[in-house]
Order: sequence, then structure tokens, then C-alpha cells
Amino acid sequence: MRLGVLDVGSNTVHLLVVDAHHGAAPLPAHSHKTELRLAEHFVDDERISPTGVDALVEFIASAQVVAEDLGVTETLAFATSAIREATNGDDVLREVHERTGIELKVLSGDDEARLTFLAVRRWYGWSSGRILVLDIGGGSLEIAVGTDEVPDLAVSVALGAGRMHREFLMREPAHADDVRALRKHVRATIADVAGRVTRAGDPRHAVATSKTFRSLARITGAAPSSDGPFAKRVLRREDLRGWVPKLAAMTAKERGDLPGVSLGRAPQLLAGALVAEAAMDLLGIEKLEIAPWALREGVILERLDRIDR
Repeated sequence: MRLGVLDVGSNTVHLLVVDAHHGAAPLPAHSHKTELRLAEHFVDDERISPTGVDALVEFIASAQVVAEDLGVTETLAFATSAIREATNGDDVLREVHERTGIELKVLSGDDEARLTFLAVRRWYGWSSGRILVLDIGGGSLEIAVGTDEVPDLAVSVALGAGRMHREFLMREPAHADDVRALRKHVRATIADVAGRVTRAGDPRHAVATSKTFRSLARITGAAPSSDGPFAKRVLRREDLRGWVPKLAAMTAKERGDLPGVSLGRAPQLLAGALVAEAAMDLLGIEKLEIAPWALREGVILERLDRIDR
């Protein structure tokens, strides 16, 4: 079947069209996305502004046309932290449905971690043993660990790269006091859950997903995306630690000139680097392998598992 996966995130709204069959790897057919940065449309009491809602509806309408033109038979539509945390989230969901016919399912942070873990497990297989998975989104950091397809532990903390940038690093180049404040906050937050993660067992394989981790791996020397999904990409803690002060000294425009960094995500790359470094340090991870599959693939795989066989 040809599936569409519509992912409404804090940074990007993305329609991924795939050819999918039970027992086979989803094969990407088309990608249609925009960096809407929905979390930046919050106003007043953490409501998404009418402008933000209109922009979201406009993109979803365009995604519907793309999906129809490509012969999509079913669209799996979901939203993550931006709509989950907006005080008018239910109103936004209702308006999207009324104006487009699309029903967005709001995933919890634990759901995000669980589905991302499923995708990573399927990508690496059983031979990888116990896996620890880290995923930095725009609004939250997800951590999951386990030996099966369902993680033994899945947690979500409000340490997304976009969120941390907006709360701590709006001046540029970043001020040393702001960087220190963010670093302190991030480490205290991760320390609260680190014990639960380590008690779940030592992982045989530590993996990262998300655009933030891919960008950090790229600037530290990993293969470009043009090398395809099967190229092994690794992010080492020692390399990342050396890049943090360099990123702090750059403007967003200068970060956008780095390989693998888009202009839209360049402002939040320093915040993402501080979250990644803290997580690796406090969880005792020397290196992370970058997985090509993440939340969207997890949503697809869970849907395929429900097909009658």
C-alpha cells in the first residue's frame, strides 16, 4: 500500500509518502515539508496564534493535494509537543479537521519515545541486543532503552533544541552566562532521569535519531546525507565537546554555513549540542550511531503490524 505520514512537529511539518507492505521495509517515495516552526507561533498564555493555525492548515491542505496526486490510500497524521502543550491545542485540532478533514492524533512524549525505539529496533535487528535510543526534537528529548521491540523504559523531558534556544539563547553570539545557565538546567533535568535509565541495564548499542543529532554528527565528520541511509554515521562525545565552544562563538548565520546544517535550524544547534553532550555524559555514552529511521518510520511500522495476516 502507499501510505502518507503527516508529522506536525515543533519545527517541521512533514508529509512522507512511502510504499509499505507487512514484512518489508517502508520505501520512501516522496517528501513534502516546510519549516513552519509552530512553537514560535505561541502567544499570550501559550496559545498557538491564528497566524500559526492558518499556516498549519495551508500546509496540510497542500500536503493533501500532494498525497492525492501520488496515489496515497491512507494518511497517518500525528502531532507532537507543540500542539500537545498549547493551551488551545484542542481548538487547533478541531479547526484543522473542520478546514481540511484531517484528524491529527496527538502523541504523548512516551509514545514518541516508544515508536522511535520500535523503528530503531527494526533497523538494527535483534543482534544489536539492548539498545539505548536518544531523540532530540524541537520541544522535547526522548530516551528509551530495552531489549525487545517495546522498550523497558521510555521517558520524555522538555529539553527540545528549539525550546532550549528560545528559553536561554536568544542573544547572539551566545553569552557565556546564558550558555552556563542552559547547561546547568539541562544537566539537572537529565540527572533526574539518568538513574532510571542506567538501572534499566547497560546498552550494547547506543543510537541517536533526529535532525539535530544528524547535523551534529555531520559537522564532526560524519558522511553527508547524499551517501545514503546505509552509510555508518557516528557522533563521538569527545568530538562534540570540542564543538560546543565553537558553536557558542558563532552567529546563527555562521552555523548555517556548516555542512549538514540548514539555516532554519542553525539558531537552535548550540542548544541541541548542549543537550546532546549532557545526555551522553550523564548516561556514560562515548559514541552514538546515527539511525536513519525515527518516529515517522515507527508510526508506519506500528500501522503495518495491525494488518491482518
